[in-house]
Amino acid sequence: MPKSTEYEAKHADAAGHIHYDAEEDAVWHDLISRQMPAVRQNMARPYLRGLDLLGLPLDRVPQCPDISRKLGELTGWRVEPVPALIGFGRFFDMLANKTFPAASFIRKRKHFDYIEEPDIFHEIFGHTPLLTDPAFAAFSQAIGKAGTRCDKADYSWLIRLYWFSIEFGLMRENAKLKALGSGLASSVTELPWSVSDAPEHRSFDVIDILRTPYRIDIHQPVYFVIDRLDDLFAAADRDLLSDVAAARKLGLHAPKYPPKDAA
Repeated sequence: MPKSTEYEAKHADAAGHIHYDAEEDAVWHDLISRQMPAVRQNMARPYLRGLDLLGLPLDRVPQCPDISRKLGELTGWRVEPVPALIGFGRFFDMLANKTFPAASFIRKRKHFDYIEEPDIFHEIFGHTPLLTDPAFAAFSQAIGKAGTRCDKADYSWLIRLYWFSIEFGLMRENAKLKALGSGLASSVTELPWSVSDAPEHRSFDVIDILRTPYRIDIHQPVYFVIDRLDDLFAAADRDLLSDVAAARKLGLHAPKYPPKDAA
């Protein structure tokens, strides 16, 4: 997350609804309209099933109470608006309690192609489809519960499992690479890049993932590919704190990207 932002949180009324003006609704419409063809072509079936179940509006920014109502019926999850920037501690706590934190603002036109901090397009269009699936929802909750038990010094280690699966994970469907992660679903340029021959593709391995550094402001040079979804879901039953300790002992892999100052 960036340390500062020009965006401010939008506040909900007593019914939980947020007022978005006509330009903000238009930005949502244009974002989802542009992204949908690539999503239908490159995203994995679990994401696409969830997207169809949610039936997101095309002409306006969705409201969190509406999304929460559908998620509640399917998996018991809800979406709660939050400021643009929240700490790992609060993030893990919310996941542990089946609550997904959604930044309440939508990006401005000048950030149409890329915004460093997550906005409501990334949060709703990217994340909530997988939360319609009980197994994916349980995996997210398991990471949250582990985060509530770990030391703050371990936050940056544990979050890599979330990053390389729920945010930027890939999976194989009928011998083809498909994108699974929310960061890919909501990115017009990184989605096709991720399934191309350009980046490195590694097999899903929890310890390997925990040792792999990343940057949030570039296309990922490395993605982890899940061959069987059961391998991902089994991670929810692992002792993730022991995994973090093992990864720390082995140390981080050398980054596959240049230092930010040199980028």
